[in-house]
Amino acid sequence: MRRNPLSLAAIPAGVLLLAACGAQPAEQAAEDVELGGGPVQNNLSIVTGGTSGVYYPIGGALRTIIGDNLEGQSASVEATGASVENIRLLGGGDGQLAIVQGDAADQAFTGTGDFEGEPIETYSLAVMYPNVFHAVTLADIAESKGFECFSDVVGNRYSVGDIGSGNEATTNQVFESLEISSKEIELQQLGYAETANALTNNQLDAGSWVVGEGHSGITELGTTEDIAIIEMCDDEREAVVSGYGGYTEHVIEGGTYPGVDEDVDTIAVWNALVVSGEFNEDQAYEITKAMFDNIDQVIGVYGPGEKYLVPETIENSPVPVHPGAVRFYEEQGIEIPADLLPEADSSGDEDAAAEDSDDE
Repeated sequence: MRRNPLSLAAIPAGVLLLAACGAQPAEQAAEDVELGGGPVQNNLSIVTGGTSGVYYPIGGALRTIIGDNLEGQSASVEATGASVENIRLLGGGDGQLAIVQGDAADQAFTGTGDFEGEPIETYSLAVMYPNVFHAVTLADIAESKGFECFSDVVGNRYSVGDIGSGNEATTNQVFESLEISSKEIELQQLGYAETANALTNNQLDAGSWVVGEGHSGITELGTTEDIAIIEMCDDEREAVVSGYGGYTEHVIEGGTYPGVDEDVDTIAVWNALVVSGEFNEDQAYEITKAMFDNIDQVIGVYGPGEKYLVPETIENSPVPVHPGAVRFYEEQGIEIPADLLPEADSSGDEDAAAEDSDDE
């Protein structure tokens, strides 16, 4: 369920000031900066994820595209704890472009989940590809523990992902949607490599990889161990998809990973390239255009994303589209859904909220 975008006026001034401090003089009040009205930034920090994940090489491709195609502009790629940390870096002015999971962006924009009471406005330049929820274990563990549906992990040792990562945020949202308390699980917070090692060394029963399909870490684990991916059963998928975060149903086709020959039903969440609200409109347009003009460079570092890395995918954006990016998509003849347009004013939100109330 997509929630209505908040207007800038609905965000506390202190939050906007924090978001603006990296790009504006301290004496300039944040509320004086219109959406997309910030200065052009010539040295951009692209915040991504761990070096073994997909975000980091995609960030490298974007760095090259920006440096080669935008005069006077350069970029650097930063390895981070991924989505939640990336959005906080945007909010603090320590990052300018961020690759994030859609559920984390949605939580930040609406001040929920990991951003409860502390919203950080982000706007999308592009939607990239879906991250797929993999509940990974070893085949002998799955058999001994009776892992048939995801909820069977209750009472067992489970890694939700690295601290502050989108992986952790998604897993926690799945638990919440399934009404599973963290107290019902022997919870661990491990990165992908640490999760694989813990499974191999019998220090863990299962763990989440919320990643692009065909992820190298799962593939590598499957070449040395007999792995299994725990299915999310029908009622579980329904509960998660109908809850918060904009999740969709997904099938991991048999043969995607070594030893996993049958299809696995699960859920997925879209990844997005996002910026802060004050990111310069013309610069946002130029970066979005340059990315799609040179999209083969992005596909070159993540081949499975090819069918998704097209302008039309913007309709899956978890947050409103930045005005500069809107201009690019309109030039491509793509109609942005009304609830993703950044110009939505407070009166429009109130009308939409009334309609949502009527639907309930």
